[in-house]
Amino acid sequence: MNPAASTDQVPAVRLRSVTRSYGRDGSTVKALDDVSLTMRRGTFTAVMGPSGSGKSTLLHCVAGLDRPTGGRVLLGDTDLTGLSEARLRRGRIGFVFQAFNLLPSLTAAQNVALPLRLAGRRPRKAEVLHALDQVGLRGRAGHRPGELSGGQQQRVAVARALVTRPEVLFGDEPTGALDSTAGRVVLGLLRAMTDEGRTVIMVTHDPVAASFADRVVFLADGRIRDELDAPTAERVAARMAADAAPSPASPAAPSALSASPAVVPC
Repeated sequence: MNPAASTDQVPAVRLRSVTRSYGRDGSTVKALDDVSLTMRRGTFTAVMGPSGSGKSTLLHCVAGLDRPTGGRVLLGDTDLTGLSEARLRRGRIGFVFQAFNLLPSLTAAQNVALPLRLAGRRPRKAEVLHALDQVGLRGRAGHRPGELSGGQQQRVAVARALVTRPEVLFGDEPTGALDSTAGRVVLGLLRAMTDEGRTVIMVTHDPVAASFADRVVFLADGRIRDELDAPTAERVAARMAADAAPSPASPAAPSALSASPAVVPC
């Protein structure tokens, strides 16, 4: 059943003129500067930009891990201002990080069950195995992280995020530590989550990862610079290369014979 069936008309996430500043005494830096953005339910959004562009700050504000200095963040109809992170995490959001963050002494099943235990619930074996089924690892339920490949560990992390049946799933460079084959498996799992009505928001520097999304939002200097619908890896890479290219006023680039390969900012 679509978890958002009763509220289909309400966007999953809305940012309204969100600003996030750090520092004081004349040294304030705006990590986010008047950002407004809407993510519809059942969609996959990738957020990209060079280092310092504000993409991680945006993810943290949307997920309730950080508080905006100004503006509003809404999860469905809920204004996150004043809402505790613990209350928000109780079934409404899930996380998948670049570092798998699995406890090495626990089995895959025990790691998946952990969010339910932390929420004060006694996990049912069936729901834990169902989450592992969703990522194709039911047969590895009794294995500890050290007995799993990197890709399998990240799939356990996805199952752990799914076990609470979240409305919104956040990925912070979820394939950054994986090889291309394992990364595609994890991205396919995230893509499949939208078919169930869940919303996925992912920060990435990888054009291939971004191509799994419905839309890519490009940030620079804390502002939305551009958006790209129905992205392909080639279109995303070209857009990022355009940002990295020197401006006309910059010194002339070296000749093709001496130039090094272009580096895409992360």
